[in-house]
Parts: sequence; C-alpha cells; structure tokens
Amino acid sequence: MTDLSVMYAKYSPEVFRFALYLSGNRADAEDITSETFVRAWTAVQPLEMATVKGYLLTIARNLFLQQLRKASRARALDEDIRDPSPGPELEAERKAAYSAVMDRLQQLPELDRAALLMSAFEGVPYGDIARALGISLPAVKMKIHRARLALSQLEHPK
Repeated sequence: MTDLSVMYAKYSPEVFRFALYLSGNRADAEDITSETFVRAWTAVQPLEMATVKGYLLTIARNLFLQQLRKASRARALDEDIRDPSPGPELEAERKAAYSAVMDRLQQLPELDRAALLMSAFEGVPYGDIARALGISLPAVKMKIHRARLALSQLEHPK
C-alpha cells in the first residue's frame, strides 16, 4: 500500500465530514475531499506526520473558500443523506433538524464556524486549529466560545 493510500484511508472520512459540514452539499464535499488529497500528495514540502490532519483540513477549508468565491450562489442543503429504515415522519423530523442546524451554522462567521466544526465534530486540538486557521490559541478558544454562544442564542432567541 502506498503512502497516499494509507493517508487517504486514515483521514478521508474526517476530511469528507468536515467538507460536508462546510459546504452542506454531498457532491461538493466529495470534490473537496478528493482535491484535498491530490493537493496534499503533490505538495512541494513533505508533510510532518504530527500535523497531517490539520494540514488536510486546512486544504479542505481553502478549497471550500475557493468554491464560494467562484460560485457566489447559495448552497443547497444535502438531500442525499437518508436512512432508509425510518418512517416518513421520522425522516422528515431528521431533515428538519439537520436543516435547522445547518442554517444556524451557516449564519456564523466563517472562522468561527470552521473552528467550531474542527473542534466539535473532528476533535482537532485547539493548537492544530490555531495553526490551520492562522490565528492564535486564545483566538481559537474565543471563536469556539462565541460560536457556541451564537448557536445557543439562535436556538433560543431572547
């Protein structure tokens, strides 16, 4: 097995989830994931194994931002994620809940959203988030705190 296939097998699910959280669209997330590994593999500088995950998530975030700049249109929510076993009522409730969460996430500032997603959904340590986003460690902590606070206020408006 090549180094790329090992890296892909280990990190592709996490990169895909992160890209899906950012884009809200399964097809875009798949494109971002594949392009992330192409760019990582063709990078001029070799990767340090301690920072591979943060490096890959940074590439994915940058690719997402490039897509936003190119496609200045609103993103459609992912309609492809379906669990075939639940009944129509449960599926409708899940879609509504997913849609509400995605809407709330999309209302957050980009850096706040990225920091929160990397921390809460990917389990990336704060130090790696700081390096990936190019901000200080205290700024990461503040952005995650503000994002959580904003989400709770959106969920329970005053």
